[in-house]
Amino acid sequence: MSRRRRGVLAAGAALLALGLAACTADAQDPPAETGEDGNRAVTIGALSISETAPLWAAVDAGVFAEHGLDVTVQPIQGGAQAMPALINGEVDLTIGQPFGVLRATEQGLPVGIIAGYAESYAEGDDVNSVVAGADTDITRPADLAGAKVAVNSLGAAGDLTIRAAVEQDGGDPDAIEFVEVAFPDAAAQLEAGNIDAAWVPEPFVSMIVGAGGTRVVDPYQAVIPGLPTLVVQATTQTVEQDPELVAAVREALADAFTWAEENDDAVRQTLVDNLELPEEAAANLPLPHFTTTVDQEVIQALADLAVEHEYFQEAPDVDAILVE
Repeated sequence: MSRRRRGVLAAGAALLALGLAACTADAQDPPAETGEDGNRAVTIGALSISETAPLWAAVDAGVFAEHGLDVTVQPIQGGAQAMPALINGEVDLTIGQPFGVLRATEQGLPVGIIAGYAESYAEGDDVNSVVAGADTDITRPADLAGAKVAVNSLGAAGDLTIRAAVEQDGGDPDAIEFVEVAFPDAAAQLEAGNIDAAWVPEPFVSMIVGAGGTRVVDPYQAVIPGLPTLVVQATTQTVEQDPELVAAVREALADAFTWAEENDDAVRQTLVDNLELPEEAAANLPLPHFTTTVDQEVIQALADLAVEHEYFQEAPDVDAILVE
């Protein structure tokens, strides 16, 4: 069994254990909590990255309150935290990589995608990239073979698409040594020489490249152009027992993205407030395409790629994962 397969199975076993624990708990949900204004209290787990900006800004602007929702955004580091938090009821919804849902479903956990959130670019500089430090010899995907590459969560879309991009460029994907490093720590790890390259989203791409680093490859774009970077995830129990919440969140997000397009300055101010970016950096930072729509064919391509690279034995049922 390959190191990759062992790592993926270990992650899946941990998720499955969480799912079984959750299933043995009382199936009845407690009464829905309300905020001080009488709106439905909802906790949404999300990464502290630039793509969360429309959510932060729209919550502050009262867009979600207009839909009867009192939203709290709970910072989450990555898929390793997000899925257990969702399964165990620590958050009501999560905004995370679609791969997390595929992996959880493949392990039999009751989760699904209720809406899209953000998409990578099909062309041009993407919103996530593999970057190398200053004075590096790594300039193309094939150069990553034999290198130590950081991702925020092992056994997910980051290392999967990097493997595919390296193989596509003629390199040996099995020669890459992947290590888990939180996005905010990647720059320091590169500078210290502890890693050779890192897969990071904005604003960390611009920060590292701006400091003399090298943009090596945009793996999503190289392998599955337009792949969603983030989707909205919920448990099957929430979908079945609380369809009003699911509908309200979808509608609120759609309005939030429309509002964000018309209030770009307010969205970028949240990058200053929440990520402590300099105002000039926040003003020029590239943001992804925000949409609640999910392209089933693209998610299927991601699932098939996971089978090809032995992350899954067989592709999960994507049609069942995408909640209408």
